[in-house]
Order: sequence, then C-alpha cells, then structure tokens
Amino acid sequence: MPATPAMARALALGLGFALMLGASSVQAQSVALAGMLGSKALLVVDGGAPKSVAAGETYQGVKVISTSGDQAVIEQSGKRHTLRVGEAPVSTGGNTAAAGRGTRIVLTESGGGHFMTAGQINGRAVQFMVDTGATSVAMSTADADRAGISYQNGQPVRMSTANGITQGFRVRLNSVRVGDVEVYDVDAVVVPQAMPYMLLGNSFLSRFQMKRENNLMTLDKRY
Repeated sequence: MPATPAMARALALGLGFALMLGASSVQAQSVALAGMLGSKALLVVDGGAPKSVAAGETYQGVKVISTSGDQAVIEQSGKRHTLRVGEAPVSTGGNTAAAGRGTRIVLTESGGGHFMTAGQINGRAVQFMVDTGATSVAMSTADADRAGISYQNGQPVRMSTANGITQGFRVRLNSVRVGDVEVYDVDAVVVPQAMPYMLLGNSFLSRFQMKRENNLMTLDKRY
C-alpha cells in the first residue's frame, strides 16, 4: 500500500511527536516520480498532485525523455536526470550557486489538511512534512541513506514507539534548505521505522519567527 500523509501522522504520534502541521510551500525545481501509469510517468512537480506525462511531453517545464520499468528520464533547463519510483525528489534547474541566501519562507496550506514541502538536506533533495510539534527534524534510516547521512556515527538514543523501545540516532545536519532559505547545524533524529516523509521539526522551525494568517504561514529567519 502506498504511504499516505495519514500514515505519516500515525507514525509521528507513535514516535512521541505531537504532530501539528504547518503549511506547504511550492518549491521550484523539485521533481519526483510517484509511479508509472502504463508507459506514462506520474510526476510530482513542486510538491503538487501527480500528473501523468508521456515520453516527449512537457509538464511545468519538465520534459519526459523516456520511461522504462520503474524509472523515467527527464530533462529540465537542458539537463537530464533519471528518476526512480519511491526515491526522494531531485532538484532540477535553477541558480543553486546563489540559493540559500533568503530570509523568508511562505508556506501555503494544501488540500485535505496535510502539508508538505520540498527541500534539501546537505544539498540533496528531500520531501518534508512540516511538524511544529516535533523537537527536531526526523527521518527514517532509508531516507538518511538516500540523503548521504552517516547516522551510524551519531549519538545512539532510545526511543519509545508504538512497537516498543527502539534505538535511533541523534545527528547534526550540515544544512537544511527550504526554498531559497538555508539553515546550518540542524539537529535531527534517525529512526529505523519507514516514514513516507521526513518531518521538519523545531530544530529548523525555531530559527524563524512564525506567523499564521488564513491558509498562509510566513517564516521570517531570526538567525
């Protein structure tokens, strides 16, 4: 069964995180492969709804070059990337050299009461679920492996889950980026349980002044 935001909510609660979701931001240049529909690729661009795109077609500036099995080759801004089903989103195009210098993030509430945002950890593209109740950024060991995080060198911690006591690892991330705002030296915890999304907790959010108005949340960087 494919992972759903509701499953992420249940897992977060099992780990002892009081899940209070913020709002999602639309992050430019984030592309993921949600699945395959025949020979068409189900693309998720900027955290939006999946869109079936055939080879040779272009969706929101992303062109599908070819599809095969559980992967698709895309092209954006003249560069090609290979996407695989279930892997973290990749960042395509954009001026990454000048990125990360912003001071404001505007998050927009998504439909269904669930809130996600694309981002980066240590320069690698990931998908976050905003969680104002989580103490820190949280992720599974599989997500940590995909992001190149050496969690085995982190501090072992005992964690209470729905299945009993398990061992996790406390680590420090070199950088966490959402949109054009980058924060350095961010605490995180890595857990063995599978998670459909990484949780963006207060080790990142506390660096910002947060303001909620209607379906928008504005985060202004404090330090």
